[in-house]
Amino acid sequence: MTLTFYLATKNKNKVSEIQDILKNTGILVNPAPLDIIFPEETGKSFEENALIKARHLKKFISKEPVAGEDSGLIVEKLGNLPGIISARFAGEPADDRKNIEKLLKMLLPYKDITERKARFITVVALIENNEERFFTGEVDGFITFTPRGTNGFGYDPVFEIPSIGKTFAELTKGEKNKISHRAIAFRKLADYLLKR
Repeated sequence: MTLTFYLATKNKNKVSEIQDILKNTGILVNPAPLDIIFPEETGKSFEENALIKARHLKKFISKEPVAGEDSGLIVEKLGNLPGIISARFAGEPADDRKNIEKLLKMLLPYKDITERKARFITVVALIENNEERFFTGEVDGFITFTPRGTNGFGYDPVFEIPSIGKTFAELTKGEKNKISHRAIAFRKLADYLLKR
């Protein structure tokens, strides 16, 4: 029997990435129905925002489990910005290039890579049988001085993984999906679904 859950997002990149992360687990990831309009993310944390999305989708998907996900970049020297506003850091409409430009500009005073510590975080909120559970994934790295690589999305071109010496955008999709914050969180979710 195939396990299925619905993902509370309109972001096609995220759906594709999560489908790829879970492709050999026997778990099917369904995108949210196209006609659903998600409410504004008004939470004060990744957990709250993930739950807002999951609870909204649950109103339309009654039988199968639903998962809401919220991810962001946390930079120590910027007081943990951009944080929960990572996607909208440079304002609406969301624009990856503008977000990266704003981030690099704010980090200009920090000339040493060790001062540019950052962390990617993903929180997944699963709603199943009226129970709510959270699964978290984190990856530590540094913000580069210039974008590198053409793969991925969001802040991938400026987030370097120290042990590899490459940004997420310099990795293939398969390489990224083995080590990313999103991969860690959704593998925890998959382990839970397969073991219960």
